[in-house]
Amino acid sequence: MNDNKQRMNSKRSPKENRKVFGQWLFFIAILIFGVLVIRFSYIAIGRRVNGVNLAAATKKLYTDDQTITAKRGTIYTANGDAIAEDTSTYTLYAIMAKNQKSASGKALYVKNNVQAAKVLSKYLPISYKKALATLQKGTGKFQIEFGTAGKNISLTTKKKIDAQNVSGLHFIESEARLYPNGVFASQLVGLTNSKNVSGSDQTRLNGAMGIELAYNKVLSGTDGRKTVTTSGYQGKTDTGKQVKNGNNVYTTIDTKLQTLLETKMSEVQSQVNAKSMTATLMNAKTGAILATSQRPTFNAQTKSGLSKMWRNLLVEDTYEPGSTMKVFTMAAAINSGNYNANTTVASGTYKIDGKTVPDWNTSGWGNITYAKGFALSSNVAMAHLEQTMGAKTWLHYIKKFGLRTSTNSGLQDEQTGSIQFTYPIEQADTAFGQGIQVTAMQMLRGFTAIANNGKMLQPYFVSKITNPNTHKTVYKAKTKVVGTPVTSKTASSVLDHMQDVVYKSYGTGSAFKIDGYRIAAKTGTAQVSNGGTYETGDNSYLYSVVGMAPAKNPKYILYITMKQPTLNGTSASEDMAEIFKPVMRRALDEQKASETKTTTIKMQDLTGQSTKTAEAKAKKIGVTPIVVGKGSRIVKQSVSSGTVLTSKQRVILVTNGQMYMPNLSGWSASEVADFADLTGVKLTTSGTGYVSAQSISAGNPIESKQALSVTLK
Repeated sequence: MNDNKQRMNSKRSPKENRKVFGQWLFFIAILIFGVLVIRFSYIAIGRRVNGVNLAAATKKLYTDDQTITAKRGTIYTANGDAIAEDTSTYTLYAIMAKNQKSASGKALYVKNNVQAAKVLSKYLPISYKKALATLQKGTGKFQIEFGTAGKNISLTTKKKIDAQNVSGLHFIESEARLYPNGVFASQLVGLTNSKNVSGSDQTRLNGAMGIELAYNKVLSGTDGRKTVTTSGYQGKTDTGKQVKNGNNVYTTIDTKLQTLLETKMSEVQSQVNAKSMTATLMNAKTGAILATSQRPTFNAQTKSGLSKMWRNLLVEDTYEPGSTMKVFTMAAAINSGNYNANTTVASGTYKIDGKTVPDWNTSGWGNITYAKGFALSSNVAMAHLEQTMGAKTWLHYIKKFGLRTSTNSGLQDEQTGSIQFTYPIEQADTAFGQGIQVTAMQMLRGFTAIANNGKMLQPYFVSKITNPNTHKTVYKAKTKVVGTPVTSKTASSVLDHMQDVVYKSYGTGSAFKIDGYRIAAKTGTAQVSNGGTYETGDNSYLYSVVGMAPAKNPKYILYITMKQPTLNGTSASEDMAEIFKPVMRRALDEQKASETKTTTIKMQDLTGQSTKTAEAKAKKIGVTPIVVGKGSRIVKQSVSSGTVLTSKQRVILVTNGQMYMPNLSGWSASEVADFADLTGVKLTTSGTGYVSAQSISAGNPIESKQALSVTLK
């Protein structure tokens, strides 16, 4: 009875149950709300969820992080003409997927294959039939390319294609290198190649050979970064790392001398078809290389010929120099006190340890003095001198002249050479340039001691490096003495003997006379070694000549080698003289002109001035003004204020009026390029050298974007 009563009392009414449930629901809601408050407070304060920084993630959503590619530095001649500079090329591709449209609904795919094929065949090296077939095969694909025809497209061609407004044709821009002079000290200046930047679709130019490789870090610069935060997240801001463009490298190469040397090298090579040739002109008082060339070579812009010869023969090729080595033999004998000009020896042949040293004229010239033997290029006379000096003394001088050590040029794969010097016959052979392997750069370094009063100079080819960001010179080359192998008196005596080579009736160098200048020279002939023995036959020699001028106090050294030429009724000396004489004369003439007028010219800012006043000021400071247009004032000039110029150098001044075409005859490729940049004409060039023809006659009006083609010769 009591239990039933208790059970009846324990039962709650539905109303009471709802009340209890409501209370529990309230408490649960409060608990959940509290948890949410704590969680959101944690997020608000810490700004992190599951290890993710919300602020950073949100910022990333509205932020575009861009890389600003540094511009590669320009390589210039000593005259300020660009040899290698940055440009852009483009790769063409076509989008074929018909669902590709812009945000505004514009078609991004090729809508009309026929129209696209016509445009491509007009502006690219691809036929209409092939272009159309490629487009038709691309049906169903997302995008297609057009092989080599669609690559390395110039900005000018890209603009022409863009102007046709063909839907679906798109371009990818790539860095490229422009070599406006084509064949121009190509192995020395070098090349770049394009490499993909890790983690992006961008490419980067890297030096592959020559100065481009040796100074790659200097030329490359440092990429910048730009962080753009668009509206929608704390407004719009630009921040990041500033780009630092690569430094500019100024070589010691003289534009005119180099152009002349290339021309003459090509002419002679076409006549003799030598296996290889080198020619280098050096300033005897500084060690600066003013011009250098080789054959085979290549066109740096088109890459034509690159597969035949990419090595720089100046430092990468070793060879037996032959009789030009006798310059060092004579110097060593005189300096060591083992030379008597009046001592006579029997010429023709000379036995050493049972081995025979032959003269090139094996019959000989009877008994001859050492002095006459040098002028006659007698191997026997030089072998006698080596025996008189002794092998130890001779080897000491070989080392003093740097013929066993690197020139530390900085160029890739420089060789140090070798020598066979164990047996007496080998020691004697080196006295006339056989059995010793050298590089052309080593020979040039040694020759400076004879031309420079006994002081041997470091050869160099970079005169200065400038920072385009600060406009400051960060490096300037200085003349560096790297040894004193002989005295000034010895050097002078050797120069006297070298003049005998040119001016004595029996000398071997009469072909190298230059009217108006006294020349000191030494010719050379060496059998070409094939590794263990010597080549035989008429086409088995390396010929060479070293010339110094003016003979009494040389300003220039010109060294030429010609390996295994086919001589067609001429002598090797006559062929080499076709290079030697015009190049050396041009250098000497320019030296004479500079000595008569040594005024330093600094360009002034002429923009904003009246045309008449600007032209008068330009003439007054010593430059040649080329006024383009008939406007009343100058708005542009080709040379910036403060630039150091040579006397009579052209400076282009553009006025604010109608432009008219000047006479471009004789202008360099760099000057024509400056003209195109200033006037906006669309320039195309062919050939190398200086302007010989132009498509728009002088005096005719010109407009921006007008096509101009010039022929260089």
